[in-house]
Amino acid sequence: MKHPLLLFAFVLAGAVLPQRLAAHDELRAFQRGSWQTILHAHAGRPMMVNFWGVTCGPCKVELPLLGKFVKDNPGVDVVTVNADLVPNAREAALSMLRKAGLSSTENWTFSDSFVERLRYEIDPAWQGDIPRTMLIARDGKITTIEGIVELAKVREWFASQAVEADSESTRRTHN
Repeated sequence: MKHPLLLFAFVLAGAVLPQRLAAHDELRAFQRGSWQTILHAHAGRPMMVNFWGVTCGPCKVELPLLGKFVKDNPGVDVVTVNADLVPNAREAALSMLRKAGLSSTENWTFSDSFVERLRYEIDPAWQGDIPRTMLIARDGKITTIEGIVELAKVREWFASQAVEADSESTRRTHN
């Protein structure tokens, strides 16, 4: 082989490029401790977390609406978690997220067969019904919505979070 360095660069590019392209089309493994990872990563910022499933009829209606919401509200923290435990549903989940316009959001999928433990970590009272949306305020206060969310109310909630942040900033400036 005349150019081993060239071959190495080609192989490296072949391995790295798909990973970089897939960064916006990723489905992270939601395991024990993932909930705390999500909360920590978004701490101090209002966030919407949507739990959905591949086999959930209402979720199929809600996901495209959520995709439009994300498109219309850039910069808003939105996380989706596929909480459906259908075997080999990874590609189906990714396909649904792509079609809904959500492939660029932070997306997770339950990947621990002990789902009760995962749900308990998120909310001890959650029995597993989906769709389920949690609005998490800057201060960590959680508002839970069962069923399909009314996106107008979600917009209002995010707007109220922005107003609270502006008020807090003004108080700090004057003190």
